[in-house]
Amino acid sequence: MSFAREVNRAIRSTLVLWVIGAIIYPFVMIGIGQIILPFQVNGSLIKNSQGQVIGSSLIGQPFTSEKYFNSRPSTTSYSTADPKKDEAGVLKTGVSGASNLAPSNSALIERIKGDVNRLKTVDIKPTADLVYTSASSLDPHITPEAARAQVNRVAKARGLSPQELETLIAQNTDGRFLGIFGEPGVNVLQLNLAVDALKSAS
Repeated sequence: MSFAREVNRAIRSTLVLWVIGAIIYPFVMIGIGQIILPFQVNGSLIKNSQGQVIGSSLIGQPFTSEKYFNSRPSTTSYSTADPKKDEAGVLKTGVSGASNLAPSNSALIERIKGDVNRLKTVDIKPTADLVYTSASSLDPHITPEAARAQVNRVAKARGLSPQELETLIAQNTDGRFLGIFGEPGVNVLQLNLAVDALKSAS
């Protein structure tokens, strides 16, 4: 068998595998995903009552108003900072990532102390996830305990009863994956949308 024929066969095999692996397979998977799991395939996007996309259930958002449940801290401000105006350097780790500061780092200690004092000022018992960032800095969930710690503040700001908010927390708590993996978590964006809907309905 000649060298030219072997080269020709190798080139044809490469092209066929490229078409299968880079074109046919991805489009087949996209099609199957659109049929079976369209919400997840399209980014788990959440829309408001007007049908506008306001976020994803997979990526957190910063909430600082007293009328909303606050998210956990983020070293990247949940990637909402403008890269051209990033004076604080929140995006220096990229769109996702931890600060990589050691527990003994003075900047980390000062940031944590500031968050603890801020929470205590508004009568919120600090929990770990209201003080520490997640590894990705994009975590959309807080623990049910962290949500309940904010109930009185949100109830007072909105003129709602704490019991109403406790019910919403329970309704918006995701259980363990497959019932055994991970811990229950409250999606902050979905909870705040539920709070807005409750206020609108009343």
